[in-house]
Amino acid sequence: QAQFVESGGALVQPGWSLRLSCVSSARIGRDPIAWYRQYPGKRRELVASISSYEIANYERSVRGRFTISRDNDKNTVYLQMNNLKPEDTAVYFCNYPRGWSSFKDSWGQGTQVTVSW
Repeated sequence: QAQFVESGGALVQPGWSLRLSCVSSARIGRDPIAWYRQYPGKRRELVASISSYEIANYERSVRGRFTISRDNDKNTVYLQMNNLKPEDTAVYFCNYPRGWSSFKDSWGQGTQVTVSW
């Protein structure tokens, strides 16, 4: 069971870019990994996922702006976020996709992304 550590969040202005990193304590080469975000008082929602074959899927509002990628040698998954909008402001987490056999409802601290003037 991997533990995930997220980093890379920051306060940025609308239109700027950020790259988030998710480092796993276990090897991830055969597992899909997902990024989630959580708004205050809301449940975590899926933002993007990437399969072991590097097939990516995105939530509709980030499609075309966010890119998920992985480096299995580093046990790391990235989320490149371009053209950020105020509605992207949230805490971002990574984990296995819900429904994946390794998924556990246990989360790291996440990384805060704030998009504001």
